[in-house]
Amino acid sequence: MPTIHLTVNGATRALDVAPGESLLDALRDRCGLTSLKDGCQPQGQCGCCLAIVDGAAKVTCATPAAKCDGKTVTTLEGVSERDRELLARSFVAAAGLQCGFCIPGFALRAKHLVDETPEPTREAIARAIDGNLCRCTGYVKILDAIELYARARRTGELPELLTAGGVGAAIPRYEGLECALGARPYVADLTRPGLLHGAVVLSKHARALVKKVDVHRALALEGVRAVVTAADVPGKRWYGLLYADWPGFVAVSEEVRCVGDVLAAIAADDERTARAAAELVDVEYEVLEPVLDPERSIQPGAPQVNPQHANVLSRSVIRRGDVDAALATSAHVVRGTWRTQRIEHLFLEPECALAEPLANGGLKLYTQGQGIFDDRRQVASFLGLPEESVQVELVPNGGAFGGKEDMSIQAQTALLCHVTKRPVKLELTREQSIRMHPKRHPLTMQYEVGCDAQGKLTAVRARMIGDSGAYASVGGKVLERAAGHACGPYAVPNVDVESVAAYTNNPPCGAMRGFGANQASFAIEGCMDLLARECGLDAFQIRERNVLDVGGTFCTGQVLEKSVGIKQTLAAVKDVYYAAKRAGKAVGIGCGVKNSGIGNGVSEWGKCRLVVGADERVTLYNGYTEMGQGLLTVLQQFAAEVTGLPAATFVPRVDSTFALGCGQTTGSRATLFGGRATVSAARKLRADLDAGFTLKALAGRVYAADEVIDDTTALGAHVTKIKTHTSYGWATQVCILDAEGRIERMIAAHDVGRVVNPQLCEGQVEGSVHMGLGYALTEELPTEDGMPVTFKLRDIGVLRARDMPPCEVLLIEDHEPEGPFGAKGVGEIGLVPTAGAVAGALEAFDGVRRYVLPMKDSPASRAMTVGKLKGDRSRWR
Repeated sequence: MPTIHLTVNGATRALDVAPGESLLDALRDRCGLTSLKDGCQPQGQCGCCLAIVDGAAKVTCATPAAKCDGKTVTTLEGVSERDRELLARSFVAAAGLQCGFCIPGFALRAKHLVDETPEPTREAIARAIDGNLCRCTGYVKILDAIELYARARRTGELPELLTAGGVGAAIPRYEGLECALGARPYVADLTRPGLLHGAVVLSKHARALVKKVDVHRALALEGVRAVVTAADVPGKRWYGLLYADWPGFVAVSEEVRCVGDVLAAIAADDERTARAAAELVDVEYEVLEPVLDPERSIQPGAPQVNPQHANVLSRSVIRRGDVDAALATSAHVVRGTWRTQRIEHLFLEPECALAEPLANGGLKLYTQGQGIFDDRRQVASFLGLPEESVQVELVPNGGAFGGKEDMSIQAQTALLCHVTKRPVKLELTREQSIRMHPKRHPLTMQYEVGCDAQGKLTAVRARMIGDSGAYASVGGKVLERAAGHACGPYAVPNVDVESVAAYTNNPPCGAMRGFGANQASFAIEGCMDLLARECGLDAFQIRERNVLDVGGTFCTGQVLEKSVGIKQTLAAVKDVYYAAKRAGKAVGIGCGVKNSGIGNGVSEWGKCRLVVGADERVTLYNGYTEMGQGLLTVLQQFAAEVTGLPAATFVPRVDSTFALGCGQTTGSRATLFGGRATVSAARKLRADLDAGFTLKALAGRVYAADEVIDDTTALGAHVTKIKTHTSYGWATQVCILDAEGRIERMIAAHDVGRVVNPQLCEGQVEGSVHMGLGYALTEELPTEDGMPVTFKLRDIGVLRARDMPPCEVLLIEDHEPEGPFGAKGVGEIGLVPTAGAVAGALEAFDGVRRYVLPMKDSPASRAMTVGKLKGDRSRWR
């Protein structure tokens, strides 16, 4: 290997580089500089790997190391301590980070920009960070952070951070300072003595019979320590969250069912060798015609996609009243078919797991998953070990949005560790990540909706079908949720809804932020706009006449008894809506609802253990995952509010030390239920403090709380009282276009129950609106013959900073009595009404009612800089 000489952060380094090796790999693997993150190598499209090379900002994953001989490289680790402090405090003070994976790249870009332009405008900042991608924040607070940093550089004043506070205080994000500088490790940053690196072999076909898997050439490669296949699995090879229908490896004589199926895994001395060995595994296939259309999949005689389940994964039915009679006597009836697209989560941190052997014959798994106890259960079964032999620790992840509920490579990593008796780390490439994990469901929805002469809704009939891909994941629950939210936040006396989730050979679809509610919202909001036109009402008026209130009946039949803030959210945007209309602007409005808590008859838990340490700090154990939403911070705030202790006293931790299995961090429930358990445990600690004990005297005490929520009812259950969900979030959003049809401004009013942390709450809504705008206008992941047609980040269509319009967030507090201090979940509701509001604004602009997402034929979409996917759409699904 050739040797290059670099000056790295002021030190001269001689590095041996392999042919084709990137500067990113050289800096991370041999210089230990982990502020640089691998989000998309070799695309150079996310900016997570940014470094300053000879004074220019460069994405190092797209920079060959061999071409850097003699160059000077500066990473965030090499920035002056003063600048590091200013950057970290600016991002934390402005709440300009969530999962944090992308932030070191933004921080270094900010330093480079302010060095050249000490007082940049907001527009200049947005242009400068165009090469950096954030999936969490919506950029609003990133721009705030960079403005704050520039001001701090000019004035020399440190940005202030709150040092204490309970519920309602904007305390700093837990570990935010470390996260901003890239000093808090993600799984890929972890290392161990004797560490091996893994790689996987994925199917090249969406459907094919596996005739042979020959690993001899891979095993012969120098540096390879193990190659495993289905034959090496000592336990149960099939796993899954709801159905055990997903094999960790597809075996010879079985069919591969999608292009994310794993056929073999390799452990080697380094990642380059492991991936080279994966290319040497020879697989013989008999290619079969894939089932790609969900409508065809559920027809008699269609090939069975998955041997563990019929092609109809689920069917959800809601019937109330007499829809036929109501539609027949309605003054107005509108009909239409709405279609939504497959969406890639595009969390910035690709999937990664690390497993290390334990002296007792078990192993410890470091995971980024959304439910560590589900990971533990499935990995133990896969290895044929008792659960207590598998320890699991959450490493807070770099974004998830539902896409890390299902296991990705935890089982394969654990098996390689089990076989080699050495620690193994396995990280997916961006392409592999996109091929493997479940997506947002594409839905086709047929609606008939009626109203009387005054615009009051009379009936909704809806038929929905969703493409769940090759594996169940939680697809049945997504379609159940779509059915349950088919009427949106409106009072409808007569309801007839059916939804079907179907298996196909497309990539699996499962949980993604909104979980079926936003698909249904796009359709029902379109119907509301169509009915308004028929009635001679405007879009605000028809919504105002139909939104639910306490005592109203939700789509599922649940009579709402408390915390229904939709009218307050409408009132909050009324003035701005009519002001825009008076100014001649094209304006659209959308209302939305999203359950908080899984519900539908599922028993749910919040679990917490407070353990007082000898250092007078309290470890706060809970069973839910931190993935950027700020959960660990708000749990600190709940504990602080109850006990009166500073929030920093509480040190959050998520691992298997205690049996705190709560299931997945999903359904906007972690704050609701995890918060309830934290409050309960904290009250027990507070009682001892009130009795005169000090923390020092309480060292070693454990305060436990297990809160069970088991009073919800299954969809369609014949019960006296229907209660399908514990709580609901409510929202109204307004979209205003400029004279060219571009989005000028978004206003988002959200009922959050109680604002626990104003900055974090605002950031959740801003990030959701950003995701909702991409969903409405630019994002899609079509497939051809079951394979995604692109893996490029800009093609996939996530908006960049200069694409994001100003977003005003209005937080409404309608107390939720079943939530901690009145709070309820806010993580998903933020993008539920967005597409409907945008569609309404576009129709007001050009008179075109759009029924298909993304709305790429619109001027608002054409104005964006991303999502310019080209190809023969007639072949895409």
